[in-house]
Amino acid sequence: MQLKKGDQLHDILIETMAAEGKCIAHHNGQVVFVSGCAPGDTVDLELTKIKSGFLEGKTVKIKNFSPARVQPFCSHFGQCGGCSWQHINYETQLKYKQQQVIDNLERIGGLTLPEIYPIIGSARQTHYRNKLDFTFTSHRWLTKEELQSKISSSHEVSTPLDRPGGEVGLGYHIPRMYDRVFDVSECFLQPEPSNSIRLLARKIAIDNNIPFFDLRKQTGFLRTLTIRTTSAGETMVILQVTYEKMEWIEKILNGLASQFPQLTSINYIINGKRNDTFHDLNIVCWRGNPFITETMKKPIGTGELQFRIGPKSFYQTNSAQAFELYKTAFRFASLSENELVFDLYTGTGTIANFVAGHAKKVIGLEYVPDAIEDAKVNSRLNGITNTSFFAGDIKDLLSESFLTEHGRPHVVITDPPRSGMHEGVTRMLLKTEAEKIVYVSCNPATQARDLKILSEKYQVIHIQPVDMFPQTNHVENVVLLKKV
Repeated sequence: MQLKKGDQLHDILIETMAAEGKCIAHHNGQVVFVSGCAPGDTVDLELTKIKSGFLEGKTVKIKNFSPARVQPFCSHFGQCGGCSWQHINYETQLKYKQQQVIDNLERIGGLTLPEIYPIIGSARQTHYRNKLDFTFTSHRWLTKEELQSKISSSHEVSTPLDRPGGEVGLGYHIPRMYDRVFDVSECFLQPEPSNSIRLLARKIAIDNNIPFFDLRKQTGFLRTLTIRTTSAGETMVILQVTYEKMEWIEKILNGLASQFPQLTSINYIINGKRNDTFHDLNIVCWRGNPFITETMKKPIGTGELQFRIGPKSFYQTNSAQAFELYKTAFRFASLSENELVFDLYTGTGTIANFVAGHAKKVIGLEYVPDAIEDAKVNSRLNGITNTSFFAGDIKDLLSESFLTEHGRPHVVITDPPRSGMHEGVTRMLLKTEAEKIVYVSCNPATQARDLKILSEKYQVIHIQPVDMFPQTNHVENVVLLKKV
């Protein structure tokens, strides 16, 4: 019988994890990607996609529960895409993250791998993030239970069921639905005062009839609230609104400032665009400093480094694991204080400044000019004088003329975005003839693609996965390559 969308398959054994948090099963020899389950479950599922090479389905009933299952800790589990693995115990999460690295490097990169070091797990599995973005909505997304309750209590529904009038919220987008936001009651990703700040901002807005934004109609006033924290207890808030009405802006910011003395940086942004990105917009520091300061231990010995974080700055969102990640990169680089180091995709210069005390010179390249200015500030803040930073498209910056002017690196450290390195950058790395390349990646799939090119001249020596994001399928990976 030919399968079609909507058909149900029964008593399917879930075998293992796949990319993007889905699981893998088989039916009549065909691969089935399944959502809403855990490895070891036996489920009934409904087919959502039929392809010649595979099927996709969603779990409708769990017949037998996996021994790897645990009780989800968050009431929003299943609705929010943020902690999609919280129903799987942490030991099992780490096992599948390590396997994800191996599978990508072998299948995509076609690499012969050395023994991989055991993944470095996170000491904190909740409340580990230092930055969260929340979206205001004038029509919050309703759960199935809430929808059913409204249908039962009313014979007429004048608005779409997922958008009842007057139901405002402040929370996260439903996965893959840009205009649908659910109201967050409690989030376990960021430590206090994050939850309390968000709840108070929501209450002040409701009590004062300040309009929440309508993502479909592009009307309303309140757009987003960003909360950034440091391990030292400093907190930054960034309120984004559509137009300048100081009465409303100050009503919220004064309310937050009076309740939370740890707010050392209070900012707002006027954004009349059709999207919430603000890297091209002016940020007004309403009270306090226009930055917060994070600290990190030096890679060797005692003492700390300081990093200023502005509203537009990138900083690894798990501060404790960032140290483990950078320490691994430093260990793999094994610097002897005589090397010229290139730090590609340097961001705000965190890795560059982290290793600078053990190199002759570090040159950081980054395509965001504001980030480069932050990197220079961070060098000055730490009394580091052997760094230089350059802004521009890295595939254009890293050229033969650049190498002629600044020298050929002995060591290259690269930490690109999820999309990996541009092929032109990867090819240019082959021409640098650096003795070592340390590749830090937040996406083992694109890392594997780039390593396949680099394998023309380089051999993989060490591999170290690092878990930066517990309760998710994401994994960081650090690879050391040596020129052959």
